[in-house]
Amino acid sequence: MADIISLLPDHVANQIAAGEVIQRPASVVKELLENAIDAKSSHVQLLIKDSGKTLIQVIDDGIGMSPTDIRLAFERHATSKIKIAEDLFSLTSKGFRGEALASIAAIAHVETHTRTEADEMATCLKIAGSKVESQELSVAPKGTSIAVKNLFYNIPARRNFLKSDNVELRHVIDEFHRVAIAHPEIKFTFYQNGFRII
Repeated sequence: MADIISLLPDHVANQIAAGEVIQRPASVVKELLENAIDAKSSHVQLLIKDSGKTLIQVIDDGIGMSPTDIRLAFERHATSKIKIAEDLFSLTSKGFRGEALASIAAIAHVETHTRTEADEMATCLKIAGSKVESQELSVAPKGTSIAVKNLFYNIPARRNFLKSDNVELRHVIDEFHRVAIAHPEIKFTFYQNGFRII
């Protein structure tokens, strides 16, 4: 009998994992807001267009990432939160598995600008469907800006599964409130289609 088991190509495995982590625009909002909180931000902005289907952007004034860190952040299971298994029992951060950014990048166009306090220049990383398109120097303030565009562009069936803009916007607002209310020490602002909501 011929062998029938084979390893999935990385891009297929990433899309499957993305479906488990990212179910709708609100899932992206949750992951990006929690990353901004973990980055010790004092101000976090959320900008969305078309209820997150066209654009979800989170801008923070946190610690930022080095050029090496930003490249690694989009690899599966890359994390700054744990080094050994015992670390799982003393976590104080929001996310730790290192799957969120890799999953988002597998199903969207992602553009990230990030700069640490120590760096004079920021790094701009562009990824689409898990493939790095470019990484170059840019000008940006300290912190990180992640823009997620055209969610589920390469999985039309998943995109068609999304509900109406009003329903998806309600999910995004609920997720934004859940995160913001739990962190009164951080200033949060929220824009939908260019208009400030919160």
